[in-house]
Amino acid sequence: MQIIPAMDIMEGKCVRLTQGDYARRKVYHDRPLELAKQFEDFGICRLHLVDLDGARQGRVMNWKVLEMISNKTKLEVDFGGGIKTDRDMEMVFSCGAAIAAIGSMAVTGPELFLSWLDQYGPAKILLGADVRDGRIAIHGWTQRTEILVLDFIRQQLDNGVSQFFCTDIGRDGLLQGPSLELYERILAGFPGLQLIASGGVSGIPDIENLAEKGCSGVIIGKALYEGKIILEDLKPFLSS
Repeated sequence: MQIIPAMDIMEGKCVRLTQGDYARRKVYHDRPLELAKQFEDFGICRLHLVDLDGARQGRVMNWKVLEMISNKTKLEVDFGGGIKTDRDMEMVFSCGAAIAAIGSMAVTGPELFLSWLDQYGPAKILLGADVRDGRIAIHGWTQRTEILVLDFIRQQLDNGVSQFFCTDIGRDGLLQGPSLELYERILAGFPGLQLIASGGVSGIPDIENLAEKGCSGVIIGKALYEGKIILEDLKPFLSS
């Protein structure tokens, strides 16, 4: 079980939204690099960095934060938010991202997405399956499609995608526990899938339950920033 802190960036600061609502924003840290170094110093190896401004504007905005963290830490950064063009992809990787986290483009620009998959390879692409009421949501979670999550994953596996992260939007930021039933259903349908869980994690028991279900990793956001989980609690997972 890989532990992956989430760092959502808006106007250069680390914030968290509730259920993806930009109006329900809370600033937790105004120096993202300092926070990233704290994670690294404790033994965290990977960071999920999200450009919220980019997701809203439709182009990468907070590339300087990515560049700073990539240059000054050894964290493996997966970066998402606002990646819409070849130029965006080039910028993300040139600024030091190890992996590009892609969501909406797999739905709205499938030909371009497939060209990225071919150019950069599956190891460099993390595909987001953001779910609202069992269906894929796009455009920063603001628009729900009629695509069922299992159909989406099946199609993208056929396209060559090898790693996914899945967020149950209805649980994100509420600290009410992850959607274990959703992940169990996905992993039952696709045994051995590299699936990173995201959304709703509220404590160590949630992480243990996700590991038991077979998730390969977990993205933790608000629980860390609200002190529901402290870094010390994560040591058993980091040393395993």
